[in-house]
Amino acid sequence: MKATTRLFGEIEIGEEKIVTIEQGIIGFPNLNHFTLIFDSEKEEKSGIMWLQSLDDGEVAIPVLVPTELMPEYNPTVNNELLEGLGSLTPENIYVLVTVTVPKDIRRISVNLKAPIIVNTDTNRGCQLIVEDDYEVRHNIYDLIKDGKEKAGE
Repeated sequence: MKATTRLFGEIEIGEEKIVTIEQGIIGFPNLNHFTLIFDSEKEEKSGIMWLQSLDDGEVAIPVLVPTELMPEYNPTVNNELLEGLGSLTPENIYVLVTVTVPKDIRRISVNLKAPIIVNTDTNRGCQLIVEDDYEVRHNIYDLIKDGKEKAGE
């Protein structure tokens, strides 16, 4: 499948890379088909990725895997909300959180309250509000800075 995007131009996406989110995501309830675009230098490794809408090429949302910055992140989720994704196991569950990048980069944050859960076997996903007291705008600037310092960057 070919898709035209605002940020990445025309891209080719294999059917196996399309994630269906039936209920859409917060702010975009009518967008249901997405793909993840990774940093080409690091391929499918850590860092910020883009959740690119295939329904609207103008929409690409920065996301990341929260446990890469916060290994302790373990939200409580009502299992009934995940039933439409298929059988989830530690091997096939992929958790993402949206990233907000303001003009002042020191205020970069992630939404820990509403993760996007994807079953990598079925390529079905959903965004839900977790029951824990996680923040909608959890600042990650220091976590990123500390991680880069430890990596010697």
